[in-house]
Amino acid sequence: MNHPFLDLAPLSASRFAAIEDRVARLLGTGQDVVIMQGEALLPLEGAIRGTAGPGTTALNVITGPYGQTFGDWLRDCGATVIDLAVPFHTAVTADQIRSAFAEHPEIDFVSLVHAEAATGNTNPVAGIGEVVRAHGALFYLDAVASIGAEPVLPDAWGVDLCVIGAQKAMGGPAGVSAVSVSERAWARMAANPRAPRRSYLSLLDWKQRWIDGGRKALLHAPAQLEMLALEACVERIEADGLDAVMARHRAAALSTRAGAVALGGGLEPYVHDVAEAAPVATTLRVPAEVVASEVVGRALAIDAALPLAAGGGALAKEMIRVNHYGVDASVGAVRRCVAALGAALAEAGLKVDVEGALRAVEDAWR
Repeated sequence: MNHPFLDLAPLSASRFAAIEDRVARLLGTGQDVVIMQGEALLPLEGAIRGTAGPGTTALNVITGPYGQTFGDWLRDCGATVIDLAVPFHTAVTADQIRSAFAEHPEIDFVSLVHAEAATGNTNPVAGIGEVVRAHGALFYLDAVASIGAEPVLPDAWGVDLCVIGAQKAMGGPAGVSAVSVSERAWARMAANPRAPRRSYLSLLDWKQRWIDGGRKALLHAPAQLEMLALEACVERIEADGLDAVMARHRAAALSTRAGAVALGGGLEPYVHDVAEAAPVATTLRVPAEVVASEVVGRALAIDAALPLAAGGGALAKEMIRVNHYGVDASVGAVRRCVAALGAALAEAGLKVDVEGALRAVEDAWR
């Protein structure tokens, strides 16, 4: 049988390199960009294991679950880890980073998540980057959820390792991901005897066998369908314009927030300050008398395709997440989510104003 996904000609090294170049332009970076053949956890873990070791003192910022994971990886590498945890309904500040440096001048590595889709907050990376650069620490950034929804500028912000994935705001595949790597980060890896080598986690393999070889021969057979999907989603962003794509995500976030406030029923934004709310997803706190996961279940029974989820773990009782990213960064998707949540809350016996909420969505979108 013939099928457009099957029997494709092999992806050439030159095509692979051209896709990397387009991702680099999306990031506005002159750093090396490596597209790794796996979901974003692959470069996220590989970058930490490549640059951290027993001599590392890391400041690990925790504004959500991924920050907790990074701390675990750093400790597993033998690094001394100083956790800076802030409440999940807010963001870390540059002053908090500066204070941590003053208290622990030995810090030489900083790990941070830009936008935490799981908790709905976003961190002010530009200001934090200035503080990290002045201190001289290596700066590692998870921008998987933020790329495409808000500016991600590794060169301007002094980010040494910037990891992105295409499956959220970019509206692309989950099976490949990318990381931009500064010369300082490459040097740190080369000097690290514990950095993975001849390993699927190894960034050094890509440096030595791909980049240093002029990007002529791939390390292994690439994930062809995912690479083509990545190329297509970058092409779509280029055609629409990155600013327009980010504007849609910001409008979706503001409209969701406005609709939730107007809906009533005790629903309120989980992230208190709108300036600290991520454009990629909006988190909402339910009133104490209902369970968030049950509200989401009722809403999904109305429309199973809605981009709604309950919070993870202990947050499943109190948090609803509206994942308005990619194709769901639209006024229609926001309207459907707000209407379904209104119906679910009304079914639970709470007083809501669905019509008023939908008017608030439309007004905020404009």
